[in-house]
Amino acid sequence: MHCPFCKNPDSRVTDSRTSDDGSSIRRRRQCPECGMRFSTSETASLTVVKRSGVIEPFSRSKIVNGVRKACQGRPVEEADLALLAQTVENTVRATGASQIEANEIGLAILEPLRKLDEVAFMRFASVYQGWESLDDFEAAINVLRASNEATADF
Repeated sequence: MHCPFCKNPDSRVTDSRTSDDGSSIRRRRQCPECGMRFSTSETASLTVVKRSGVIEPFSRSKIVNGVRKACQGRPVEEADLALLAQTVENTVRATGASQIEANEIGLAILEPLRKLDEVAFMRFASVYQGWESLDDFEAAINVLRASNEATADF
């Protein structure tokens, strides 16, 4: 790591700490040349491969914006959306891949959104999965009902 003060190409790590959410590491460094101390933050990069083939950095805000549209008019708070985006990011990072298909992110959104709000889930899934008829909606509603009845039996 280059020293930001004297541009020496070497530095020594004096302390390392993981962030509260575990997504990054903060390192305290000291330059052996000038003796100045500085901090660095390290995170694992995650990129998304879109359907068009374009590659872009993962963005939690894009998840929030997409899900916000499905939640419009529903009793869902911004904090709920932020938590959902964090859950999706954790799920995606848990795969261990540094590059992920946009489709996989959409799939990772579905289950947490279903738990958050079933109406918003239906809205998001209908667009994301390209439902074309009432039969598609009816089939999804039947799956939700069966799922709710199964959890109610426990």
